[in-house]
Amino acid sequence: MAQRFGIIWNSTKIEGDALRDAVTDVVPADTELMWWETSADDPGRAMTTEAVRAGCDVVIAVGGDGTVRTVAEILASVENAPALGIVPQGTGNLLARNLGIPIGSIPKALEVIAAGDERRIDMGWTRTDDAEVEVGFLVMVGFGLDAHMLAETDDDLKSKAGWLAYVAAMGRAVTASETVDFHITLDDGEEQLLSGHTLLIGNCGDIQGGVTLLPDAVVDDGRLDLLLISADNVTQWLQTLRTVVWDNGIRRLLGGDDETVSIDFAQHLTGEAIAVALPGPVPFEIDGEEAGDISKLAVRVQPGALRVLC
Repeated sequence: MAQRFGIIWNSTKIEGDALRDAVTDVVPADTELMWWETSADDPGRAMTTEAVRAGCDVVIAVGGDGTVRTVAEILASVENAPALGIVPQGTGNLLARNLGIPIGSIPKALEVIAAGDERRIDMGWTRTDDAEVEVGFLVMVGFGLDAHMLAETDDDLKSKAGWLAYVAAMGRAVTASETVDFHITLDDGEEQLLSGHTLLIGNCGDIQGGVTLLPDAVVDDGRLDLLLISADNVTQWLQTLRTVVWDNGIRRLLGGDDETVSIDFAQHLTGEAIAVALPGPVPFEIDGEEAGDISKLAVRVQPGALRVLC
């Protein structure tokens, strides 16, 4: 039976004619195609809603992590939702990296979608301060160094140099990050007082450059993983870097111990629901995008929220 594909595309990432040519070259000829272009005012919410109402079997998000997240928010909120296809066209493309979806080749990404192999993955939801609605995320949310890096990264440099632009911002970010004492509650446990300048909460753990920040994070395990960083001098930063890159990265790939290594300056935690109360506003990010300053944070996981073609 012929399928109906709804394509939600970000025209700032790819020219429309080029995308249409690629799609028609790869997908089966009897596939019905429906097209929606995102806008500055709406990165895809209304378009995805229309695609669901139109009875699309697959909704394809063509764009960066923000476009994918927006489409996924709608699909995760709909019963018997269409499957999600991803054609990564952004700077980070973090979910695509974690799922092994081809990056840098539209035809190859479309071939994965056309193959029809599905994987159920989780989705995270976060509510900040006194917000009335939750915001979804697929990769990770956090405050501190990661958010400062985004805030300090030059947009023009990012558009020209891709993820390498974040490296240029790291020095400024380290200076800007200040250690704070905050309260955190994991699941139904007791409230804890922790200290650090960076807290990342993730559904999956790989970022650009082959670095794994959250080695235990799996997109379909029904849990979220946390990394708390509190390094505040050169020696502690070097130890943290070794733990991230070697102990929890290269060593595991080479067949070493699979147990995640935590040190005093880089602690790993896990939970299904997390509540955080900070002493004052700190910069916050969602899937690699700035999301303002926050003082309070509630995060939860929605197991098996999405059917992704990967």
